[in-house]
Amino acid sequence: MSTRREVLDRLTSLRLHQQQGRRAPHKPLLVLLALGRLAGTGSSELPWSEAQQGLSDLIAEFGPASRTGRAQSAAYPFTRLRSDGVWTLSRDVPMDLVGPLSAHDVSGRFAESVEAALRGDPELLRSVARALVESHFPPTIAPDVLVAAGLDADEILHATAPTAVAARRRRGGWRADILRAWDRQCAFCGYDGQLGHASVGVEAAHVRWFSHDGPDDPDNGLALCVLHHKLFDFGAVGLDGGMGITVSAAFTARTDVGRSVYDLHGRALRPRPGTPLPAPAHVDWHRREVFKGDALAA
Repeated sequence: MSTRREVLDRLTSLRLHQQQGRRAPHKPLLVLLALGRLAGTGSSELPWSEAQQGLSDLIAEFGPASRTGRAQSAAYPFTRLRSDGVWTLSRDVPMDLVGPLSAHDVSGRFAESVEAALRGDPELLRSVARALVESHFPPTIAPDVLVAAGLDADEILHATAPTAVAARRRRGGWRADILRAWDRQCAFCGYDGQLGHASVGVEAAHVRWFSHDGPDDPDNGLALCVLHHKLFDFGAVGLDGGMGITVSAAFTARTDVGRSVYDLHGRALRPRPGTPLPAPAHVDWHRREVFKGDALAA
């Protein structure tokens, strides 16, 4: 049986196709889905007929925009996770091909020693899930990822056990500096609520995610209200090369409040004098790796 440390290291050190800052959360999302399955049923076994839908949904919602078909996007991690030594398939099939997976309804599951260690140690399961979600997603959407994978977000994110990931240290004064630079108001909508001397519902947002080497620099930050911070990290809202706000055509709303997000489209950022605009390199990363699909028509 694999030791606790071995399992933690193996599941949080997956080989990912990451080049030039590209996001590749496909394998981590499959592991999280299998962890949710194990926590809920006692077995990580995941038939392709179910994984094709569940995994493709996770990738579409929390992965970067892709022109690859949904089933194909799910087939990549479902077949390639075997190369990390933590995943097995019920039938030997070629890498990446949807046809053989569908024809035989192949099942995937954690390797026997990995599953035994996880089943016998719930704290290990929570540590793996926490390490993966914190390594690949910002805090604004980490709970949503866990819930979508069938896991208890509160239980996992509030755990005190250490993880295998050596976290980068955030610069302590960065949040205060960003809020001050943007006059403690949302750069998108202008919301500036305060309670006493404390800003309420206004946060410092990284343009290029901190979890993906985004620096704690003035030109990688925006002050955003809680709503627009979450929409920004989900890729529903972004920036164009001219520092104008863009709204994804994939975003929809029916009520007047929800539809007010459309009004942001085309609005220019207007920082106070001396406040740097986000660096083009960080904006390009967000547009390529986070923003969902095409922007609304002008």
